[in-house]
Amino acid sequence: MDALASPPQTSVESVRLEVARRIVSGDLLPGTPLDERQLAADFGVSRTPVREALRVLASSGLVELRAHRKAIVTQPDQSVLSGIFIVMGHLESLCAGFSAAAMTPVQRRALEALHDDMAEMVREGETAAYTHANEAFHNAIYEGTQNAYLAEITLNTRIRLQPFRRAQFHQLGRLQASHAEHTLVVEAILRADRPAAEAAMRDHIGLVEEAWHVFAGDAQDAPSAMNARQEP
Repeated sequence: MDALASPPQTSVESVRLEVARRIVSGDLLPGTPLDERQLAADFGVSRTPVREALRVLASSGLVELRAHRKAIVTQPDQSVLSGIFIVMGHLESLCAGFSAAAMTPVQRRALEALHDDMAEMVREGETAAYTHANEAFHNAIYEGTQNAYLAEITLNTRIRLQPFRRAQFHQLGRLQASHAEHTLVVEAILRADRPAAEAAMRDHIGLVEEAWHVFAGDAQDAPSAMNARQEP
């Protein structure tokens, strides 16, 4: 089947997509200043499309615009961030539970194979490869729900949290811990144990948030999504 030709991207769209990629990939961490002049030079455009691209990114929550100061990669306050993590924990937990019940045999084998591959990445200390595979791991669970809407809203929420989730892997020992948490999720999904899959994923996302706060140096003061696991 012939693919339809994509319309040419405007300079605003090109800048927006690349800055968003850098934020989501962790190349630009929360709190990083975004200099319009430097970005314009980097992309070979005037400051006008850069300014418009930053405005669009601000509407999506990835960038914070500040009057008479440089825009920065969004660094929400602790209560806002913890609130998003709580929602993320519930959505991911729901996905894991749905996948435990609905994943096809082919999808279960693929998830298990990916998890095994990630074990080798942990042994070799391949943080970049693991970070990329981690996204594929969670995507596989979203797809395994057989519920396109749930997969969509979970992915959109993850994109909002992506800079913070990726930052966790800068913490010593987090790679090994993440994989151990994944093991509990995978084992529950493979044996079609919905409650265990939900609980394991909810715990995992809570620990992801804790790892972010440790990395950011505010673990003692931050409310944690871990608390959500104790809510009725």
